[in-house]
Amino acid sequence: MQLDQFNQAPEAEIHQFLQQCVHIPTWATAITQQRPFESIEQLLEFARQQASHWSWPEIQAALANHPRIGEKQAQQQLTAQEQVFSAREQAAVQLNSDTQQALLQGNLAYEKKFGFIFLIKAFGLSSEDILQALQYRLLNDADTEQRIVQQQLSDIALLRLSQELQS
Repeated sequence: MQLDQFNQAPEAEIHQFLQQCVHIPTWATAITQQRPFESIEQLLEFARQQASHWSWPEIQAALANHPRIGEKQAQQQLTAQEQVFSAREQAAVQLNSDTQQALLQGNLAYEKKFGFIFLIKAFGLSSEDILQALQYRLLNDADTEQRIVQQQLSDIALLRLSQELQS
């Protein structure tokens, strides 16, 4: 989408577009209402600032709409655009049966410990990188992990937004 299209499109269309980047309605609303933006950089900076204000309940709701790393079943619940984002982000994740089993067990242990899915910006990471991060993050306390999840979710949303916008 061109920046001028983003600035001029109906609110409902832009709100839906932003919700596909991350399921946090207040973020989508704030960005939609701040238009027009003079540059993509200005838009991304505003989006980054808004993401820093996400509440933990908003993040938890967004996580409920986010697929687990390596999970193909969840793809069925995503919109077509979200499937494109997810496939692009996890392109380097090649799972052999051992890695897939380790990720599944790690995800389950993570969810049991923290009460939410393991989230990482997978873009550019290998399955080994992700598994190592998962194992390391299992050592964190809940507060630390919530901060990391907020940052990861923000990074994912901003990556998706930046990939879809053109000058």
